[in-house]
Amino acid sequence: MDKRRPRKQAKTRRSTSEEVSSLEWEFIIMTDQEEDLIYRMYRLVGDRWDLIAGRIPGRKPEEIERFWIMRHGEVFAEKRSEHSARNS
Repeated sequence: MDKRRPRKQAKTRRSTSEEVSSLEWEFIIMTDQEEDLIYRMYRLVGDRWDLIAGRIPGRKPEEIERFWIMRHGEVFAEKRSEHSARNS
């Protein structure tokens, strides 16, 4: 083994403990027009968030997907009701 050559360090993958839990997500505020367009596009193309985001200026696919999950995911049903109660 040649001791003069430095060893390559293994690339470290991000552990799951460092990833942000979806339960910590903030609610995405959309206008009525944006919500309507998201619902209509979802019926047409399904969960192709990049196509849907392309129709809404200033929105990223990740935002659209997060909005959809937060609005329709069973995991977030309690958070949705808390959020609604606070804003009423």
